[in-house]
Amino acid sequence: MPEPQDRPEPRTADVSRPSPARLYNYYLGGKDNFAVDREAAESILAVMPEGRQVARENRAFLRRVVRHLTLETGIRQFVDLGTGLPTEGNVHEVAQEVASGARVVYVDNDPIVLAHGEAMLATDDQTAFIGADMREPDAILGDPRLKALIDFDEPVAVLFVSVLQFVPDDEEAAGLVRRFAEAVPPGSRVVISTITGTGQREDKVATITAAYANSTAPAVLRPRERIERLFGGLDLVPPGLVPAPEWHPGVHGETGDGTSWVLAGVGAVS
Repeated sequence: MPEPQDRPEPRTADVSRPSPARLYNYYLGGKDNFAVDREAAESILAVMPEGRQVARENRAFLRRVVRHLTLETGIRQFVDLGTGLPTEGNVHEVAQEVASGARVVYVDNDPIVLAHGEAMLATDDQTAFIGADMREPDAILGDPRLKALIDFDEPVAVLFVSVLQFVPDDEEAAGLVRRFAEAVPPGSRVVISTITGTGQREDKVATITAAYANSTAPAVLRPRERIERLFGGLDLVPPGLVPAPEWHPGVHGETGDGTSWVLAGVGAVS
């Protein structure tokens, strides 16, 4: 199989180090990545050959949870934090397939992600991309583009899908969840999925941590109990915090069988 060709780089993009968004893109079979990303990804896949499957499982969870929230709770507004590079089954595509009026705001601080997102959504007035760091919630919540689309008098789904591992400090990560949860009204949902070290071999965890330590965003593989604490006082909706493939399987032919690398759950705002 020929090596993917590097695409022209945005002037502000750091392509001297791996990027989590581009690593994820590579795991999913995308071409929006560079040699430095592919090298880091292959170092992980060498000890974790199931890495591509893990990425697909996380992406499948995202599609299922958006569809579930749109169908079962009637939520029509989504804020996707650290969205990553656009790929098949983006949040607005899944939500708008169920409800044509669904509105989505994507947030990411990777300039390559922003460039692709803005191009993809140039003609979609129900969706917006904000170039911002999720660790600055007040700036995001006060952004005019978010205010133009999101009505905080109606329930909102806030998505932290495969991003909180890039906030190594537990108190900071939990504080981000709490700040966004406080900003949305009762009936809203907070979605979290994150990679875990619980039940995994130490050499695999060490290799993954080392690879991301050299990236633009170091990662931490939290044990299950620390992930549970990120939800704070939110009530976990059934089936609770479970491996991603086990969260409401049965959609798109998914069986619920899979790896346990990613834990996922949904908290209800009351």
